[in-house]
Amino acid sequence: MKNLETEISFKIIGAAIEMHRVLGPGLLESAYEAALAHDLRELGLKISTQVPMPLVYKGIRQEVGFRIDLLVEDKVVVEIKSLERLAPVHYAQVLTYLRLSEKRLALLINFNTKVLKDGIFRIVNNL
Repeated sequence: MKNLETEISFKIIGAAIEMHRVLGPGLLESAYEAALAHDLRELGLKISTQVPMPLVYKGIRQEVGFRIDLLVEDKVVVEIKSLERLAPVHYAQVLTYLRLSEKRLALLINFNTKVLKDGIFRIVNNL
């Protein structure tokens, strides 16, 4: 039996692949974010964009500029990139967002690839 996060992630991945087939690589991250948010809303999913992510350190809440690109159904974090190559810091960033938001699944999607499936990475936090 699949969990809810996995079901949502399949919808996100399907929409992202379809969008990438139309738009291709080379656009700004903001363009992919807007297009993917639109397509996911069309699928009936609840989407929040640029969600502020505070850092709580020693009981003190600090607004330090962290933002989740897309939060889908308040369950799945989507971090959008359009880079020649992802670096280890990008994976660490997404794992940090998962921990801070107490979510269990994220998708790190790099749209600057010829075939999008090569740019999609699942990152889990106690899933």
